[in-house]
Amino acid sequence: MIYDATAISAILIFALTYFVVAIGKLPAYHIDRAGAALLGGSLMVGVGVLSAEEAYRAIDFNTITLLLGMMIVVANLRVAGFFRVVNNWIGTHVHRPFTLLLAVVVSSGMLSAFLVNDTICLVMTPLVLELVTRFKRNPIPYLLAIAMSSNIGSVATITGNPQNMIIGGVSRVPYTMFAAMLAPVAVVGLVVVTLFIAVSYRHEFFTGEHMQKTELPAHYHGALLAKTGLVMVVMVVSFFLGQPAGKVAIVGGAFLLLTRRVKPEKIYREIDWPMLVMFVGLFIVVAGLEKTVITPDITGAVGHLRLDDVGILSGVTAVLSNLVSNVPAVLVLKPFIANLHDQQRAWLVVAMASTLAGNFALVGSVANLIVAERAKARGVTIGFWSYFKVGAPLTLVTILFGAVWLAAIQR
Repeated sequence: MIYDATAISAILIFALTYFVVAIGKLPAYHIDRAGAALLGGSLMVGVGVLSAEEAYRAIDFNTITLLLGMMIVVANLRVAGFFRVVNNWIGTHVHRPFTLLLAVVVSSGMLSAFLVNDTICLVMTPLVLELVTRFKRNPIPYLLAIAMSSNIGSVATITGNPQNMIIGGVSRVPYTMFAAMLAPVAVVGLVVVTLFIAVSYRHEFFTGEHMQKTELPAHYHGALLAKTGLVMVVMVVSFFLGQPAGKVAIVGGAFLLLTRRVKPEKIYREIDWPMLVMFVGLFIVVAGLEKTVITPDITGAVGHLRLDDVGILSGVTAVLSNLVSNVPAVLVLKPFIANLHDQQRAWLVVAMASTLAGNFALVGSVANLIVAERAKARGVTIGFWSYFKVGAPLTLVTILFGAVWLAAIQR
């Protein structure tokens, strides 16, 4: 197959953009993932692969709106002191190391099921570190629990992580159906990760040691906490009633900005603006590649891989997610999923496998990197092997269960 100059340009732009997104930065330069995605999207327009109008149409504003709305809600919870209240409750009610592990897994997993998992990792890491330091415990297994359970818990719903948000918008799978299909995978995964970490660090957990009660300062803003909690309940109910997730999230988030007590600037500082920029750029980059390179011949050739098979699609998604990260992997798979017979099931498989694959290695997901970077800033280093010896088998077991589950319930 011979490509013209425009197609070659699209391939080069795509490859270079995904290279930076995969490794996190460009050697010898300070450009990050967001900058690379923005540059790649701009070049797709600049060299004529896409027109400006085509680039605008490529952006999935439903996903951007949903992500922004959820970020505003999480920002309000953080400013209100919600996560410190949770941490303080754990500190005063947990008395054994295994119970502490279970509390970290359940809280990280459940919060990530409805809020963005990356944000949960950002917030929970310093709080849990503070807690385990007071208990004088080995921090590594508890940090692994934050990262891995956040990834697993986020499988459960469309609002759990960025790739699920993209899939929710593209697939049109209802929020309730998505949760019904994948929440059981998340629940089983949380049980498995608890057991794997406990066995891997049995000298930490299989003891009769009793920990002393410890109280952490839990300064919170009562009025803002109550208001945000009420908005969250209304939003979740609306999700399950079938209201468009993007609309619900942005209305809820915008409503929380209406306050006399907290300046909007405090909320804006908590929002991950670079992630939004990265999404916009990646939408355009993938659209450029799809227009010029992903021809019917290419999709036909990929069709021979039998992506309709749950096991094969799970494996392809998992491998691709570890090569380029889960959000880019989902976008790359989009044109190929569109040609499958049962697209809804295929998208559920992609959501499951792309998210659980993030637990394979330390660099497998942004959530893992957030935990590692925040821990390192406080003098705790998570080594590659420390993560891999738990994450690799955990990924294989959870994806295997997810694939068997989805294959069985869709028959």
